[in-house]
Amino acid sequence: MKQLAFFVLAAVCYGQDLQPLALPKPQTDGGRPLMRVLADRKSTREFATGKLSQQVLSNLLWAAWGVNRADGRRTAPSASNRQEIEIYLAAPDGVYVYDAKENRLQPVVAGDMRGETGTQPFVKDAAVDLVYVADLDKMGQGSEDSKLVLAAYDTGFIAENVYLFCSSEGLGVVVRASVDRTALAKCLKLRPTQRITLSQSVGLPK
Repeated sequence: MKQLAFFVLAAVCYGQDLQPLALPKPQTDGGRPLMRVLADRKSTREFATGKLSQQVLSNLLWAAWGVNRADGRRTAPSASNRQEIEIYLAAPDGVYVYDAKENRLQPVVAGDMRGETGTQPFVKDAAVDLVYVADLDKMGQGSEDSKLVLAAYDTGFIAENVYLFCSSEGLGVVVRASVDRTALAKCLKLRPTQRITLSQSVGLPK
């Protein structure tokens, strides 16, 4: 039985190759008034079946952590502009990492890993699950503990951008700290200096 479980996990984590996915240009001139968005912001733990369009994905990822200035700076702040946070997106066909400069999704691993991004049963039902990963190699000198603290702050800024976008668009969203980080890191093929900070589910609310 253990051997069978190993082969199932291997099939999930190392499936066939995915192709890069170019995203449409993000739409930055829409949305609802900020005060209404703040009034309606909430967490959702029940999701209806349905996918997000590529346009919505593009808008979502740009709002979260996209490039909003010619000098390459982002929609969320980061300590000393290290830009150490990477967004991994788990979708039904596989996991991608968001390339903000090129506005595309770079393939990581094929297979539906939404259920692997958290310990709660609802995570597999969300249209996508975002996994925030801090690359400590980008953070210069300092102790690992201090880097992880700063990375946690920066993750929080990005996650709140996602909350506000979802409130504006009528999408369900919840941020999650309950993640089997060791198992998920193996499936995402992370280096030892890449650390999972949080996950966040986004989808159609019931």
